[in-house]
Amino acid sequence: MPTLNQYLLVAGLLFAIGLTGVVLRRNIIVVFMCLELMLSAANLTLVAFSRFQPNAAGLPDIHGQMLVFFVITVAAAEVAVGLAIIVALYRSRQTIYTDELTVLKG
Repeated sequence: MPTLNQYLLVAGLLFAIGLTGVVLRRNIIVVFMCLELMLSAANLTLVAFSRFQPNAAGLPDIHGQMLVFFVITVAAAEVAVGLAIIVALYRSRQTIYTDELTVLKG
């Protein structure tokens, strides 16, 4: 059975990969996917801590798992709004590269 440290290591690696992608990539869609990867790492951390933190009855505490559902809901709304913004930027600028999107009006 995996330990809490192993879950946290995987979540840390996922977060680091996501952060690296956000900082280094130029394609706005890849940056967007890396942001979602970072949210997934946070969800994994919440579930791991709730799994390994027993409540008074000795059962796993489900508060972290309930919080994951709220994070997933917010992430779904973020995807809808984010993709709409990406499509609008592409229609107006004909590019999806972040270094070419330096001016907001033009």
